[in-house]
Amino acid sequence: MELNKNCTGMDAKLADLLLDPDAAPLKVTSHVAECDPCQKELDELRATMALLDTWEAPEPNPYFLSKLGARLREEREAAPASWLKRLRTRLMYGPQMHVRPLAAMALTFMLVLGGTAYLDISNLEQPAAPPPGQAAVVHDLQTLDSNAQLLDQLESIADNTPDSDAN
Repeated sequence: MELNKNCTGMDAKLADLLLDPDAAPLKVTSHVAECDPCQKELDELRATMALLDTWEAPEPNPYFLSKLGARLREEREAAPASWLKRLRTRLMYGPQMHVRPLAAMALTFMLVLGGTAYLDISNLEQPAAPPPGQAAVVHDLQTLDSNAQLLDQLESIADNTPDSDAN
């Protein structure tokens, strides 16, 4: 449908005009009378409504209710196989109001657990950063000097490498 500037918002008004022409404002009826695209749209809506008025719902099967009642009786009388199946059936087909508090408790527990884990991780001891005026290489060398055992291990590794024997 080609709409001009005056046709904006006319879709809802066309439906109102179709369902209750007497209650439609004069401005809408005059616009539809003058505007060809809106008149065409209104005619298409009328044709659709006329087609829907001719449709008839199919007749229900006369034995449907008796078959449904018999099936429900069979299901009620049959014992469930296990407590797990009864629980599953109750959770899937029973009223869902009892699940909401359980879900809220589980969500609260997960939020508290996650928050606690986050706080524990964020409060871990971090290695001291070098002072702002000191280079990273100097800080690394000072750290190596303070840990004599690590320095001894690095020297023993350096002594066992084939490159040091070639020099």
